[in-house]
Amino acid sequence: MAKTRPGLSPARPKPGKKDLDSYTIRGTNKVVRVGDCVLMRPSDTGKPPYVARIEKIEADSRNNVKVRVRWYYRPEESLGGRRQFHGAKELFLSDHYDVQSAHTIEGKCIVHSFKNYTKLENVGAEDYYCRFEYKAATGAFTPDRVAVYCKCEMPYNPDDLMVQCEGCKDWYHPACVGMTIEEAKKLVHFLCSECSEDGVKRLQNGFHASPVSDAKVEPKRRKR
Repeated sequence: MAKTRPGLSPARPKPGKKDLDSYTIRGTNKVVRVGDCVLMRPSDTGKPPYVARIEKIEADSRNNVKVRVRWYYRPEESLGGRRQFHGAKELFLSDHYDVQSAHTIEGKCIVHSFKNYTKLENVGAEDYYCRFEYKAATGAFTPDRVAVYCKCEMPYNPDDLMVQCEGCKDWYHPACVGMTIEEAKKLVHFLCSECSEDGVKRLQNGFHASPVSDAKVEPKRRKR
């Protein structure tokens, strides 16, 4: 049985509960419903908020509102820790459930699918993505295999610029093919060393693309 997240105490079942359709976050006009993703206050103020998906909202006879949540884990919270291909906004949907006071909800957020996240024109502070489910007790992931790219054979990190070879169609990190980020941004055509004796062909107009979409798009802009 999974343990409670640090600093958050599970609520004990009480008689006279009733299910609620929604809950208005304290001190705001934001309404959350079952299925929404929320930011929840950690006990340590120096840590980022926990992220969870609401599974149920209920109130007891004294109108104390509780939420049943399914936790998302950040890579650094998993047994394997953060790895190079994990993006800054990446989360894992865990099999860890809790019942918590609704008053610990600080705000709403959106956890996108990996594919949809890579298509965002602007990434906001409340935007996250998930491509793995995570078993908290064993550290196992689903799926346990994902596509890898480049000479380094790493999964795609949407925070990293990559360039696509027009010959073999594989994707490469600029550093892995002897380029700087600035040089990569100026590319219009690229052939890897295996597809061309000349290697990189440089022209003036730049592009940024991703292995997920296979589309040539502008670099992703983050909101601050």
